[in-house]
Amino acid sequence: MVDSPGGHDVWQRVPEPGSGWRRVISVPVRDGVELVADVYAAEPDPAPRPVLLERTPYGRRRARGSDGAFESWNPPPPEAVCRRFVERGYHVVRQDCRGRGDSGGAFVKYLNEAEDGYDTVEWIAAQSWCDGQVATMGVSYAAHVQTALASLGTPHLSAMFLDSGGFASAYETGVRLGGAFELKQATWAFARARTSAETLADPVRAAALDAESIEEWFRQLPWRRGHSPLRHAPEYEGYLFEQWEHGRFGPYWQQLGIYGRGHFDRFPDVPSLHISSWYDPYIQTAVENFRELGARKTSPAYLVLGPWTHGKRSFSYAGDVDFGPEATLDGNLAPDYVEFRADWFDSQLNPTASNPPAVRYFRMGGGSGKRNADGRLDHGGRWLSSSTWPPESSYTSRFFLNADGSLTSERRAVGESPESPGFLEYDHDPRDPVPTIGGQVTSGEPVMVGGAFDQRPDHRTFSLSRSRLPLASRPDVLTFETEPLEKDVVVAGPVVARLTVSSSAADTDFTVKLIDVHPPSADYPAGFAMNLTDGILRCRYRDSFETPSPLEPGRIYDVTVEAPGTANLFARGHRIRVDISSSNFPRFDVNSGTGEPETTDRRQVIATNRVFVDGRSTITLHLVAGEQI
Repeated sequence: MVDSPGGHDVWQRVPEPGSGWRRVISVPVRDGVELVADVYAAEPDPAPRPVLLERTPYGRRRARGSDGAFESWNPPPPEAVCRRFVERGYHVVRQDCRGRGDSGGAFVKYLNEAEDGYDTVEWIAAQSWCDGQVATMGVSYAAHVQTALASLGTPHLSAMFLDSGGFASAYETGVRLGGAFELKQATWAFARARTSAETLADPVRAAALDAESIEEWFRQLPWRRGHSPLRHAPEYEGYLFEQWEHGRFGPYWQQLGIYGRGHFDRFPDVPSLHISSWYDPYIQTAVENFRELGARKTSPAYLVLGPWTHGKRSFSYAGDVDFGPEATLDGNLAPDYVEFRADWFDSQLNPTASNPPAVRYFRMGGGSGKRNADGRLDHGGRWLSSSTWPPESSYTSRFFLNADGSLTSERRAVGESPESPGFLEYDHDPRDPVPTIGGQVTSGEPVMVGGAFDQRPDHRTFSLSRSRLPLASRPDVLTFETEPLEKDVVVAGPVVARLTVSSSAADTDFTVKLIDVHPPSADYPAGFAMNLTDGILRCRYRDSFETPSPLEPGRIYDVTVEAPGTANLFARGHRIRVDISSSNFPRFDVNSGTGEPETTDRRQVIATNRVFVDGRSTITLHLVAGEQI
C-alpha cells in the first residue's frame, strides 16, 4: 500500500513545502521482496544526476527531529529537505526499510540491511535518471544501513555521510558496551512495535501494547521470552532476545550489518564523513570508522564531534547544560544541516570544491557557570579542528585513585596512610542499582534520556529507590576528585580506567564516570556535578569478549574500563572527578552477581566489591599540550 495519492512510477508534483516532482518506485531485491521508495527530481523524466539515498525504518515521508532546523521548521517535512538537495543538483531517493512503512518483507532489526542496501544502490545506478553516482546519507539507523551495504563492496557507492551510527561493531558500541546490554534496545523495540504495520492493522494487538507500562516492566527485569511487554509483538520480542541472549562475542555478532570492522577492506574506496556527539552512544563507532577508513582507503575520511544528544545538532544544550551560541551546527559549521550535507557532497563529488578539515570537534567549557534564562547551566565551549582524533597536540596523563577520595597526578605508595587497608569496599545490590542520570543515551524514553545533568536524582530520574540525594552520597559509589584546579585543564580524547579489583561474586560490573565539578555559586549553592562520559565492564569479559569466565571470589584482578571520548575545559576552581560503581540503570542491564545468562537468571546476589587504591588503580586522560594541573 502506498501512503500517498497516485500509483507507482507516476511522476507527480511535490506538494508544498516542496517543489519539483516525485515518483513512487518499487525496488526489487534479491529474494523477491519489493522495497518502496520516493524519487525526488526537478522535472519529470529527469536527466541523469548524482543520487542521494536515505534508507529508513521510520517512514520515508515522516519528519524526524534528527533532520534539524531548516527554514521555519524544526524538524522540517521531508519534502522541504529534498527540495533543497534537488536545487543543489541532486536527485533524492528516500526508501522504507524492509518490513517498515510500505515496503514488503519482515522487519528484523539490522540483519537484512546489507543485501537490501546493496541491491538498492545498484538498482538506482542502472536507472536512466542516475549518472552512476549513488551517495548515501542518514542518521542513526539510516547510518547503520550505510556501513551494512558498504560491507558488501557495493560497486556504485560514491560517498557516505554517516550521522550518529554505522556499526563498526554493534557488540562494542550500540547494542552492548563492555559486555553489558544497552537497554535502549528494549525501549526502541517497544516503541517500534507500537508503530509497526502489523500493529496498525490489528486493533487487538495495538490495544494490548498500549495497555503495557514500559516503566513498570523496567521494575521487573529480567524479562523472559513470552513474559515481556513485547510478547504481543513476537517478531520484535524475538530479535530483542536474540541480541540479549548472545552475551559473548561470536558468529552472531559478526553478521553483515552489525560488524563493519570485519569488512573494512571490502568497503568501497569512497569519501566518508562521520558525525557523533558527546552525549550519543555512537562516539566510539564514529571514531573507529573514521580512523580505519582513513587509514585503509585513498579517499578522505572526516570526523565531526559536537556537544549534542543523538541527532540534536540544532540545539545549543544537552540535558540541563547549555554550551553557548557556538554549540549548534547551524550558523557555525554551516547555515543549516541541509546545507552542511550538500556542501560536503559537493566537495567530494566535485573535484574542484575545497575539502573541510579532517576533524572538527567541540571543546565544552569556558562559560560563566551561571543559570541562563532557560534555567540551564551556562557551560560554554567552542569549535576546534585537528588532523587526528585525539588531537595531535594531546598527550596522556595518569591520575591515581586514593583511599581518602583524592585524585592525584602523583602516585602514593601502597599503605602510605596507616589507617588505610589499601582498598575501598562496597556492596553492589542488584535490587538497588545506581540510577542513570543523563549520559550517552538515545531512544530511551520514557525511562531515560541523554545529556549533561547534575548528578543528583530528581523527579525525572528513573530510580528503583527514588532517593533524591546526590549519587556521591551512595555507599556503592566511590568518588575521587582533585583539589580545586589552579588553572584551566583541557581534556580531549577517550577516558581509560585501569582498576585493581576483587569481588565476592561470580560476576560483577565496574562502571567509570568522568565529571566536571562546578564550585558552589549563587545559582548553584551546592555546586553542579556535570557528567561528561561513562563506561562499563562486565567482569566475566575482563580477558576476552569471546571466552567469558567467572570470577574467583576474593581473587584480585586487573581490569580495564574505557569510556568514550570527550572534550572539555575544566576551568580554574573546578574539580576533576571520577566515580566508580557497579551499575548504571536503566542504561545497562543490572548484573545479578550469579554469573548466569542475563535473560534466564531469576536470582540476584549482593556482591561485595573492592577497588584497590593508593597507587594501584588509575584513570588515564588525554590532556591538551600546554594545559596541565
